[in-house]
Amino acid sequence: MATAIKMIEPERNDFLASLEAKAKRANPFFRTMANRPEVLRTFVPFYGAVVGAGSVDRRVKELVYMTCSYANECAFCTAAHVAGSKKAGVSEEEVRAIQTEQDHVFSEPERAAIRYARELTQTATADDSRAALLEHFNDEQVVEITLVAALANFTNRFNNGLNIRPEE
Repeated sequence: MATAIKMIEPERNDFLASLEAKAKRANPFFRTMANRPEVLRTFVPFYGAVVGAGSVDRRVKELVYMTCSYANECAFCTAAHVAGSKKAGVSEEEVRAIQTEQDHVFSEPERAAIRYARELTQTATADDSRAALLEHFNDEQVVEITLVAALANFTNRFNNGLNIRPEE
C-alpha cells in the first residue's frame, strides 16, 4: 500500500495561500513542500530567478526543463512544462520530439542544450556534451542552462519521490 505525504492546506500557511491565490488553483507541489514552510518561502524566488528572465531564451529553458522531466518520467513537471512551453513557442511536434529523443527538429544550439540536459540528467557529468554546448552559448548562458537542468532534476525527484501527480 502506497503512503502519501500530507499536503498542507492554505489556511495553515499564509505564503502558500498567497501563491495559490495568484495562480487561482491548488498546487500539490507547493502544498507538499509547505510541510517545510521556510523551504517553500525560499524555493519560490529561487525558482523564479532560475527559470525567469535571464541570458538564455525562455524557449531554450523550457526545452531543457522538459528534456529532464521526460528523462526522469516526472508526470507533474512534464504536465506543467508542456503547458508552459507552448507559451514559449514550442510546438506539439517539438514536445513529442523531446519525449522520443528525436532532436533533429531543433536548431543546433537547441540540440546542444537538449543533449547536455539529457546527459546531465542521466550521468550527472555531461562530459560528452559540454563542449558542444560551449560552442553555442557563453559561460553565463551555460551556467544558466545548467541551473535549469539542475532545478528540473530537483523538482523531478521531489515529485517522483513523494508521488506528486498532476491534477486531472
